Amino acid sequence: MTNRVRVVVADDHAPTRQLVGEALEHGGFEVCAMVRDAPSAVRAVVDERADIALLDVNMPGGGVAAAGELARLRPGVAVVMLTVSSDDNDLLAAIAAGAVGYILKGVSGDELVRSLRSVLAGESVLPAVLVRTLLGAFRDQAQSSRLTQSVPRTASLSDREREVLQLLELDLTTAQMAARLFVSPATVRSHIAAILRKLQVPDRGSAVRLIRGHPKA
Repeated sequence: MTNRVRVVVADDHAPTRQLVGEALEHGGFEVCAMVRDAPSAVRAVVDERADIALLDVNMPGGGVAAAGELARLRPGVAVVMLTVSSDDNDLLAAIAAGAVGYILKGVSGDELVRSLRSVLAGESVLPAVLVRTLLGAFRDQAQSSRLTQSVPRTASLSDREREVLQLLELDLTTAQMAARLFVSPATVRSHIAAILRKLQVPDRGSAVRLIRGHPKA
């Protein structure tokens, strides 16, 4: 007998559990448990040795919390979120907790089955509408990390001063920076003065060269 992929479906809406379970069984998966909350989902995945945990973000106990717990207790399971939420913060929290897929409710049964098979093939499944959000978050994180690691003195800068420093690196004028930040040119000049003082450099060009790793002209 062929071993089928075992899935735990966790959602507090009974009709949704039923529809999802039927779609997965029709697609060749084995639904080994259907539960309504996060603690039950974690127990079921561990007890049933499931291959995939399909979790609702907003079920009682929280799908993201369940994902984090499963990453600790059963790191081999593929955690996929099935949710109505297209909120950026929910997506980022789920990925950070260990989810490898984020599927918006409303997809067809066939689409759901294809998505789970993609996950089993080692792919991450994300809705196109949220991919740009995820890429932007990684880009911002990398940029912030580069500023802090390459120039330790930037650690003393405020969040707003970091924003101004990034705009300086783009060679924007004071007026252009003010327009971007929705502040007055005088406020931008004040931030620049603070940046130069904290970085211990004489002018804008020196500040830019410093964060790029070229302290000398």
